[in-house]
Amino acid sequence: MTHEDGDVEPSINFYTRKWVRPEDLNAHGTLFGGSLLRWIDDEAVVYAAIQLGTAKVVTKYISEIDFVGSARLGDIIEIGLVATEFGRTSLTMRAEARNIVTGASILTIDKVVFVAVDEDGRPFAHGYTSLTRGRERIRR
Repeated sequence: MTHEDGDVEPSINFYTRKWVRPEDLNAHGTLFGGSLLRWIDDEAVVYAAIQLGTAKVVTKYISEIDFVGSARLGDIIEIGLVATEFGRTSLTMRAEARNIVTGASILTIDKVVFVAVDEDGRPFAHGYTSLTRGRERIRR
């Protein structure tokens, strides 16, 4: 994707896969949305920690969630994330989940915002402005 200013937006990377088990189903026998959102938040906090260089991050905001598909028992779900903006204390990312078995998209979330916090839970400036593909920031 290309922005108006000519910058190319990074593509979503799909690293996490989840197997839909009986405890993940709703009353209709399809994937319970709350289970999927928990999986996305779990993956997003790790991604944010790596990008911001600290394990002390909190979920600040999740935009509208657009469920466009579902999954059934035994399906495999793939979760993808990409950082879209670095703030002074925050990281904004986009999330997508898709069903590997059917190939269909399940949901998209345009904005998930995490904030780096100090020992007292106050936001602090993380100092990063670009993506990392490695783990070097979290090891500092």
